[in-house]
Amino acid sequence: MDARSIIGALRRGETPSAEALSWFARGLASGRVSDAQAGAFAMAVCLNGLGSQGRIALTMAMRDSGATLDWDLPGPVLDKHSTGGVGDPVSLLLAPALAACGAFVPMISGRGLGHTGGTLDKLEAIPGLRSEMDEAGFRAAVAQAGCAIVAASDDLAPADRRLYAVRDMTATVDHVDLITASILSKKLAAGLGGLVLDVKLGSGAFMKTAGEALALAEALVEAARGAGCPAAALVTDMNQPLAPCVGNAVEVAAVMEVLTGETRGDALRGVTAALGGQLLALGKIAASPPEGAELIEAAIASGAAAERFGRMVAAMGGPSDFTERWRGRLPQAPMRRDVLALEDGHVQKIDGTALGMAVLRLGGGRMHAGDAIEPAVGLSGIARLGTRVSPGDPMAVIHAGTEAEADHAERALRAAFTLSQEPCAPPPAIHEYLA
Repeated sequence: MDARSIIGALRRGETPSAEALSWFARGLASGRVSDAQAGAFAMAVCLNGLGSQGRIALTMAMRDSGATLDWDLPGPVLDKHSTGGVGDPVSLLLAPALAACGAFVPMISGRGLGHTGGTLDKLEAIPGLRSEMDEAGFRAAVAQAGCAIVAASDDLAPADRRLYAVRDMTATVDHVDLITASILSKKLAAGLGGLVLDVKLGSGAFMKTAGEALALAEALVEAARGAGCPAAALVTDMNQPLAPCVGNAVEVAAVMEVLTGETRGDALRGVTAALGGQLLALGKIAASPPEGAELIEAAIASGAAAERFGRMVAAMGGPSDFTERWRGRLPQAPMRRDVLALEDGHVQKIDGTALGMAVLRLGGGRMHAGDAIEPAVGLSGIARLGTRVSPGDPMAVIHAGTEAEADHAERALRAAFTLSQEPCAPPPAIHEYLA
């Protein structure tokens, strides 16, 4: 086999065989396939697609391009993946709740992408915590806490790392076949016994329409099952931040408030329970997703999830007393500014992408690869859709490094809100289930 013949077949609209896709993935990992050939392959997929079986074959080929993990643990190995949103710290709440219910969660996660926040960046707002772990440390953390959220190692799905970098430079990121293989290759290499996909829909998501979100959810579930991993998906709302905040330390704080019972966090908690319920049913810990959701709720309410979170933080190098003293441990921005409403109205729309970009420009994300992150900056207390406000009512709080940065963020935040004189109902937190 050779790369030119595989690319040529794709260009003619032919789907390469599983063997050909496996050869190509190994070539990506080894360097035998050039950047030009990788780009041509990605563009050919975007133009002609792979179809269902080709999508599954590419996913498995990329999964098998490097090391795969195998677990010998006294419980099911489960995980979740989100397609990306703003103010979405579900992983930080879900992983310890699942562990408290008897599951094991070796979560391979990522950093911020575009306007969206990254779970690893949020976790690393905790002083001393290291998300870059070798396999021995990763295994020890999972065994000790029941969960660990870490970066993918260099030898896990290396074909995806190579192809993704080329896709980012060749405008071929957003095709469902390539998205599916990229997401699942890393997750399936982690040796999972069950996976739930959280596909975001709305102004703060990459998928802006219901049709796009549902198509991706269906492709992900089909490919995961085709590769031998039990899977389910939820299409969840991202027309407003899931937590009332966007940033790194501020989102960790929102999670800790829910874990310690200071706030209920209905939207965040509800989506977490729904995703966890699906996973506990896939892992046979619960007889059904609703029963599983009740177990997740109970783990949070009892404090068992908080205890697991503390164990995970300590196992990953963070403070051993973080759960008890989290307010004093998280970094604080030099200044805070309340943003107050200037007129009457109901919050009708929130541009989630604009909020994410505002936090990115505060320093809470990366404008360029390798940029350092300011973990304390962000937005909190964000008004919810449907809320009625009058002049002087709080719309949000800006956490910034300087007055000039706060000025810029305030302008962006005000432009992100649309007020209406007519009452408006917020959208449902969950749009679709694919069980």
